[in-house]
Amino acid sequence: MGASGTMKADRGKMDTIPPAAAAGIAAMLLALALAVVRVEWAALPLFIFVVLCVAAAFHPASGFILPVVSRGRTGRSAVALTFDDGPDPATTPALLQLLDRHGVRGAFFVTGERAGQYGHLISAIVERGHDIGNHSYSHDPFLMLRRTERLLREISSTQTLLHRFGISPLAFRPPVGIANPKLDHLLRIAGLYCVIFSCRAGDFGNRRIHGLAEKIMKKVKADDIILLHDVRPRSAGGVEAWLHEVDLILDGLKNKGLEVIPLSELIARPVMVKVDRLKAE
Repeated sequence: MGASGTMKADRGKMDTIPPAAAAGIAAMLLALALAVVRVEWAALPLFIFVVLCVAAAFHPASGFILPVVSRGRTGRSAVALTFDDGPDPATTPALLQLLDRHGVRGAFFVTGERAGQYGHLISAIVERGHDIGNHSYSHDPFLMLRRTERLLREISSTQTLLHRFGISPLAFRPPVGIANPKLDHLLRIAGLYCVIFSCRAGDFGNRRIHGLAEKIMKKVKADDIILLHDVRPRSAGGVEAWLHEVDLILDGLKNKGLEVIPLSELIARPVMVKVDRLKAE
């Protein structure tokens, strides 16, 4: 299947009703049926449904509560690199140089707050040929527990801010990888789709960078979307140690025969599009 065919297939998959909706209907029908036999039994399927939804919120890759892209389906020995939470003047410029040296392109899921503070870094990321995705405005770890209005504002305000740089992200990654059932509808309103990841080292936002490369290399496989973070490390060694780990990852992927390709190529969907800055303003 060609790229255009894959994109159409992906769109069809993203437009399907999430399993949670079907499960919710089934739970309601089963509850009604059980209520006829014994009223107290009716609570059981509803309880199970709630438990499944809570668990799925922390594992969005299951696709239970909303359609997500969690890995590629190229069938090639290839992976994509993604960087969350930036940009950061302590890490982004050096990271861009390192990626240039290796000749690879990544996807940066940035926060609106940091993009507003470090606009020159957003421009530098785009000029170097990398993609930018929406990672909410404030990166509130409890964002998925907030009211719908707050969640929509976090998404749309970041979109509006990035329009000033002539780009409009199409991909959204929820903070700390947690989703909720209402996110799907809000992303459709904003013209976005949800992208998460399939390989990470548990660095807790660069709080734990020791052995980062070793952890990634033990897990990584073809078609993985790798999650890293583009913020100032909070552990021993600082930026230099972190850059060394990223360098080891890039060398390790090459030695393992895994080509690093743009996220948009791995998932056969554009991550962002260019827009007219004047119209955006």
